[in-house]
Amino acid sequence: NPMPWTTVMLITGAIGVTLAAVLYTRARREKLGPLDRAQERAGFAFIAPWLIGFALLTIGPMIASLLLSFSRWSGMTPIGTAEGVGVANYRQLFFADPTFVQSLKVTGYYVLLAVPISQVLALAVALLMNTGVRFITFFRTVYFVPSVVSGAALAVLWLQIYNNDYGILNKLLAPITGLFGKSPPDWFGNDIKVWGIPAFVIMGLWGVGGGMIIYLAGLKGIPRSLYEAAYIDGAGPMRRLAAIPLPMLSPLIFYNLVMGIIGSFQVFTQAYMMTGAGTDNATLFYVYSLFRHAFEFHNMGYASAMAWVLFVIVLVLTLAVFRGSRNLVYYEGLKT
Repeated sequence: NPMPWTTVMLITGAIGVTLAAVLYTRARREKLGPLDRAQERAGFAFIAPWLIGFALLTIGPMIASLLLSFSRWSGMTPIGTAEGVGVANYRQLFFADPTFVQSLKVTGYYVLLAVPISQVLALAVALLMNTGVRFITFFRTVYFVPSVVSGAALAVLWLQIYNNDYGILNKLLAPITGLFGKSPPDWFGNDIKVWGIPAFVIMGLWGVGGGMIIYLAGLKGIPRSLYEAAYIDGAGPMRRLAAIPLPMLSPLIFYNLVMGIIGSFQVFTQAYMMTGAGTDNATLFYVYSLFRHAFEFHNMGYASAMAWVLFVIVLVLTLAVFRGSRNLVYYEGLKT
C-alpha cells in the first residue's frame, strides 16, 4: 500500500509540537525578571541560526529516515510513491540478510583492533612529545600533520603502499619475512581475508596525531610538583605513569575512547576506494554496505533501516562506556 504520508506527517508534527510545548512549559517554571528575560531573548537570537540549521539539516533528515525505514522506496521516483511495508525491512535485516551479519562482524573486528591500538599509540606519542629534547616542536608537527590528510588522498596513498608488486611496505617486510621462509602478505589480494582488516587498522594509525595533540594538551596541564613529589617518594617511571598522568588524563582518555568508537563504526571512504566488499565480503564494512543498498541497489527504505540499527548500536555502546567509566574517570573540578 502507498505510504500514508499525510497521516504520518500529521502524527509527527503533533509529537513535535507536544515536545516543544513540554520544553517551553518547563523553561517557564523559573520566574525571571525583565533583565533576565532580555538576556534570554538575546541568547536565543544568537543561537537561532544554529537551531534552525539543526532542525532542518539534522533532526529533519533523521525523522525522514526513520519514517522511510518503514517503507520501500527506490529514491529514483518522488517520495510520494513510497510503499508502506511496516517492519519488513527490519525483519529482512535481522533474519534474512547474511551480508548484514557479515558487515557487523567486519566492523566489530575493526573496532576491537583499531580503538585500543590507536589510543595507546596516541598516548605513547604524547608522552614522548612532552619531553624537553631539542627540536621537539618539529617532531610534534611531524606527528600531527598526517592527521589532517583527507580520506580520499589517504586511501590513494596507502593503496600504493600496500601494493603487492611495488609497494614500499612489502619491500621493507621482505627481508624480515624471508628469515622465516615466508613472503610479505598480499594485503588486499589473496590474503585479504586474514590481512584486510589489520591493513585498515595500520592505515588508521596514520592519524594518531589528532589524539596525540589532545593528550599532549592534557599533559601540559599536569602540575610539575606532582612528578617531583612522586620522584622524592621513590616512585619509578612506571609507578609515576600509573599514579599521575593516567588518572589526570582519564577525562581525555574517556573522550577519545567514545569518539574513537563512534568514528570506527563509520569507516567508509577507505573501503569504498581501496577494496570495496573484498573477496567473500572480507572488507564489507557496515557503512559501505549501507551505501550499496541506498545508491547501488536503490533501496532507500532498507538503507534507512540499516542506518537506524547502526544508530542504536553506537548509542548502546556509548552509554555502556559512560556507565563503565563512572568510577574510572577523575574530574579535577568535581573534587570534594
